[in-house]
Amino acid sequence: MYSREEIKILSTKFWNLFGKRCEIHPQLKTKKRKWILHQTKISNVDLKFDAGRKNAQVMIEISHKNETKRLQVFEVLKKYKSLLEEGFENDLIWEFLYTREDSGKEVCRIYTKLVGVDFHRQDQWPDIFNFFIENMLILERNFLEIKEILKEDIKHIK
Repeated sequence: MYSREEIKILSTKFWNLFGKRCEIHPQLKTKKRKWILHQTKISNVDLKFDAGRKNAQVMIEISHKNETKRLQVFEVLKKYKSLLEEGFENDLIWEFLYTREDSGKEVCRIYTKLVGVDFHRQDQWPDIFNFFIENMLILERNFLEIKEILKEDIKHIK
């Protein structure tokens, strides 16, 4: 078991290596900004990576504090489910109530996951990195195709 400080060091190493992996990936090395992540330009809607002890995830997360608004945004995204899932081998997982392990915060998540990997096992990092890159490229592309329509639909939520 790792201490809190060792986890912090391991996490920093993981994300630094992932960044270096992205710099050499053929589809990413020419991009000035590798990922849009928190820069979606839609309030409380982010694209994220997550690596844990049991799986790795690539996701859209809706984190609005107001539960009603959060669920309304989730429903707007659900209208475009077929477009968001285009290109994925399996359907995305749509959870309108997901409790984040790190904070206990309730969010909505739309994600794909790689099961059976453990962030603590450095020998599995290449598999996690490949999963992250492959799936975020698809999710980001699909999201960007509908972003302007989403912004317009979400703008009308009261």
